[in-house]
Amino acid sequence: MSERRLAWLLMTLSFVVFPISCSRGTARNEIIVAGSTSIQPFADRWAEAFIKGRPGCFVNVQGGGSSAGIQAARSGAADIGTSSRELKADEKDLKEIVVARDGLTIIVHPDNPLRGLRLAEVKQVFTGEIPTWKYLGGPNEAITVVTREEGSGTRGAFQELVMGKSRISKGAIVEDSNGTVREIVAGDPHAVGYISLGLVDDRVRALELDGAKASEGSILEGRYKLVRPFLFVTKGELTGMAMDFVDFVLSPEGQEMIRKEGLLAAR
Repeated sequence: MSERRLAWLLMTLSFVVFPISCSRGTARNEIIVAGSTSIQPFADRWAEAFIKGRPGCFVNVQGGGSSAGIQAARSGAADIGTSSRELKADEKDLKEIVVARDGLTIIVHPDNPLRGLRLAEVKQVFTGEIPTWKYLGGPNEAITVVTREEGSGTRGAFQELVMGKSRISKGAIVEDSNGTVREIVAGDPHAVGYISLGLVDDRVRALELDGAKASEGSILEGRYKLVRPFLFVTKGELTGMAMDFVDFVLSPEGQEMIRKEGLLAAR
């Protein structure tokens, strides 16, 4: 090839626009993100935005609960595990990345006359020590307690922040997602449950706790105490497409997406 033709070819290539590759330093075009059902809807939105402009890239988002996500990351079944609770001492071998923070809210039916409770009263309701709303100034009706399943990050955070060493009543209704807890409370005027602040809508009402509203402002001011981290967990350092995805989630665009959904930024 002549020097003139080579120079022309190099100049032509310099103007070619290549699509964004799926990953850095790897041929893989898919990553698996699995775990917390609280994080799952937000991870779905991040994934959808991330793959735009990345033809052939895939982010497979799965649920299963925080404990399952932590195990999936440890075993290599998932590139990124997700947890909506702090890691336990025996899980600290994993690398954790805070991607958001969330307020944990106590919800009741909109027809419930109560507007707030003390944290100690919430604990008594969920242990069964307070069996009817009458003890709290409400109607003389039995309280329907709704909780998440064992292994759920939401339940783990509630256990740590509210219950301590006390156990949730065996008579509580156990559900496998925050959305289902919300649906049950929305359909039962005597029910109480707990869900992510970002999932509260006009079908339920979030109670004040110790006089503080369940809101971003109260959380940032330190008055509302039920706050938990949303974590990505990995086995070692990330590379390639998985690292690209984390970078996107922590970018201004990724963080703004969750703020619009009622979560707090990672930092």
